Amino acid sequence: MTRFLFAVIVSLMSMAATAKSIVVLGDSISAGYGIEVSQGWVTLLQQKLNEKDKGHIIHNESISGDTTAGGLARINQALTLDKPDIVIIELGANDGLRGLPPELIKSNLAEIAHRTQQAGAKVLLLSMKIPPNYGKRYIDLFYNIYPQLATELGVPYVPFIMEDVALTKDMMQQDGLHPNANGQPVIADKVWRQLLPLLK
Repeated sequence: MTRFLFAVIVSLMSMAATAKSIVVLGDSISAGYGIEVSQGWVTLLQQKLNEKDKGHIIHNESISGDTTAGGLARINQALTLDKPDIVIIELGANDGLRGLPPELIKSNLAEIAHRTQQAGAKVLLLSMKIPPNYGKRYIDLFYNIYPQLATELGVPYVPFIMEDVALTKDMMQQDGLHPNANGQPVIADKVWRQLLPLLK
């Protein structure tokens, strides 16, 4: 190994060791369902961090189909392995699509946030909505979980992250539930605006 190559490797290892960690705990919207991972909003968010030289590395701990219960079961491992400074929580849509009680969804999200805060990390909550066929009462109860929780925990949240995407045909996949590559930059920008203050 040449001296130059060794120096480069040492430099990269040093950067990785000193970089701050961000965990995205989400479902298919964050896992990049139906698109290349490189096109997903999480990857685009990492690019924004790199461009601004923020020194943060995103660990995407998102799983398609995951629920708040699944996220709760996984958060301890993510906190231990990734040692995040910030956790972005994007969960709840699959709970809503299954018609689970809003109070249970809220309780699971609250516990994920509590454990994150107890580990010394900041929380950013991403809110979701569900299709109108679930009825206005349930939809309202579901969507209100996020601003209520943000107020109770004193954490920032991003209103419906697929606003301006979900009803735009050329930004959605054929299933009508998942954004395509065209919609990803819009989501990344929404998250970035709320994430930026947490990086200071």
